[in-house]
Amino acid sequence: MKKIAIAAVSLFALAGVAACGESAADKAAESQADAIEAQGEARADSLEAQAAQAPTDAQADALNAQADRVEENADRRADQVEQQAGNADGGMTTSNTPTQH
Repeated sequence: MKKIAIAAVSLFALAGVAACGESAADKAAESQADAIEAQGEARADSLEAQAAQAPTDAQADALNAQADRVEENADRRADQVEQQAGNADGGMTTSNTPTQH
C-alpha cells in the first residue's frame, strides 16, 4: 500500500508540470496508463502478501516472481498506451515519438 500511496503522490506532483502543452489524447492516455499501472501494482501487492504467507520458500519465491512479472507487464502496457497517444498526435506533445528523417 505504501508503494501505491507514494506513486499516487508522485503522479499528482508531476501532473501539474506535465500538463503544460498536453493534448487531450495525451491526457486521456496518461490517465489510462496510470490506471493500468495502479491495477498492476495492486495485483502485485496481493501476490506479495500471499508470498509472505506461503508455507514454503519455493511457493513464496514463485509468488514473488509472479508479482514481478505482473508489475513489469502492467508497466509495459502503460508505456504502450502512452506511446500510442504520442504517435497519434504526431509527437507534438511527447518526446517518445520516433523522428521521421
